[in-house]
Amino acid sequence: MPSHDISMRILIVDDEKSIRTSTAVVIRAAGHQADLADNKLVALAKLQEETYDLVFLDLRLGDEDGLEILSIAKRLLPQLPIVVFTAYASVSSAVAAIQRGAFDYLEKPFTPENLRQIIARVERQRKLELRIDELQEQISSQNPPIELQSSDPKMLQTIEVLFRAAPTQAAILLLGESGTGKSVLAREVHQRSSCKEGPFITVSCPSLTRELLESELFGHTKGAFTGAIKDTWGKVAAADGGTLFLDEIGELPLEIQPKLLRLLQERQYERLGENKIRLTNARIIAATNKDLRECVRKGIFREDLYYRLDVISVTIPPLRERPQDLERLTKGFLQFFSNQLGRPGLAFSCDAKHRLAQYGWPGNIRELRNTIERAAILAGANEIGTDYLPKTEVPVDGSPDFPVGSDVTLDALEQAHIRKILERVPSLEVAARTLGIDPATLYRKRKRLKL
Repeated sequence: MPSHDISMRILIVDDEKSIRTSTAVVIRAAGHQADLADNKLVALAKLQEETYDLVFLDLRLGDEDGLEILSIAKRLLPQLPIVVFTAYASVSSAVAAIQRGAFDYLEKPFTPENLRQIIARVERQRKLELRIDELQEQISSQNPPIELQSSDPKMLQTIEVLFRAAPTQAAILLLGESGTGKSVLAREVHQRSSCKEGPFITVSCPSLTRELLESELFGHTKGAFTGAIKDTWGKVAAADGGTLFLDEIGELPLEIQPKLLRLLQERQYERLGENKIRLTNARIIAATNKDLRECVRKGIFREDLYYRLDVISVTIPPLRERPQDLERLTKGFLQFFSNQLGRPGLAFSCDAKHRLAQYGWPGNIRELRNTIERAAILAGANEIGTDYLPKTEVPVDGSPDFPVGSDVTLDALEQAHIRKILERVPSLEVAARTLGIDPATLYRKRKRLKL
């Protein structure tokens, strides 16, 4: 089969059977799906029932006007690329089609190469859109680059295993506390894989209700549930030819877990609201800060799914167990923020260096990064003292235990309390009830506090 980055579903609307057939042959040979329609009613019905990435539309369908179909289709699906066929070497018909939203036009008779060129342009546009989404996600995180180097033997072994597994299609499970850099490692695995030219799509498992998460993952058809006003493909389809990163998979609702197991085992899935089996070649990487074995024991995570994910699994050591990496990252972050702020003379005092080395870093690399950024911004002199550094040491297990009235910020108290609650309750809903807030508020607090 020819290689391609993105498999598209394409609708061919033409009243000439020979054109429909020959066009479909070229499309399928390029590795895409082709559906056919020979009149206005069939075409519009298909556009409302299915989701397409591209439409080829004849401007003259017997007695029917293709421009009218084009206008209706663009009202229904304004982002859908539509390429018109015209047998009339008329500039006016092509201009009219472009004015009504056509992506391009092909003059009959056209060659297979003409078709392939158009398809390639649409593929490039889709890849560009996915790349833009990915870049926007990276920009919004505003994280400085973290070098994937280490002096710690456990971390070096972790990186070696990941990089050896990267070129394969094996599922990878990243274990470790929040803030240890699981998402950074997942991206690096993607960059070292055979699908590095494809998209890297992230799904945050705790971020949505079960129904919305299932829809975000697998897509849905119009009317599949309340609020489903149009068809969507979902993140699995978006990740086709690339990597699907499932962040905090330990929070994945039990009802969705069988569907993920099927995706891993058979590469098959179905959108909500339809019974059509679809295939994907997306590579799966999952991450969690939970003990999945304990989750299996409690009955909140499927044992068969756990073993399917556990083919290649690594545990990322917490920062407090990597003193040499702590020193290197501290220097790297300070240099990054010094350059960003235009203050190249910034440096930590001896007391500050001691405080940084002694602190337990329950939030790991993420907390270190935030601490250094805050200190670099607020420090009045080039020498940064202990004023803007954590004041309370953390026990060796990494769980802060602040007595009421301790010399700590409200954010630190809130973070510690929410973390403790989340560790002992089975779900976000129970945690929200315990805290006396609604689940949406808890989600926002988890995101703000980077739990």
